[in-house]
Amino acid sequence: MRALVQRVNRGSVTIQDPEYFAKIGHGMVILLGVKEGDTEQDVIFTADKCANLRIFNDAEGKMNISVKDTGGEVLVISQFTLYGETARGNRPGFTLAAKPETANHLYEKFTERMILNLGADKVKTGVFQAMMSVEIINDGPVTLMVESK
Repeated sequence: MRALVQRVNRGSVTIQDPEYFAKIGHGMVILLGVKEGDTEQDVIFTADKCANLRIFNDAEGKMNISVKDTGGEVLVISQFTLYGETARGNRPGFTLAAKPETANHLYEKFTERMILNLGADKVKTGVFQAMMSVEIINDGPVTLMVESK
């Protein structure tokens, strides 16, 4: 499981059909990729790591505080392209990405775990398998990859 974590001033997701909109203020946008073989143990590890990452500045300007500590929000977006293979040719291959039914199940479990860590009012999501427009106003910029296994 891969989570591309971006510290943000704000983020949002918009979907045209069906009409959907979610936004967050200061916090993190997490682009989540699920690969074949991932389990709920990967969900727990990755979600807990993201919730506790100390990537927000303390009073001395050092990255020493987590989103949990700041009371920030999180926007979780499913992103199978995080497992795109680009070593050969110019068209990425996605054979490492989990099948949609598995990926959706683990994406939902990840969201549930983030809600457990942060509270329901702090976690927003995109819509699995939808074509989304995602706005990310990166803060820093700070972008990190969190991987299980």
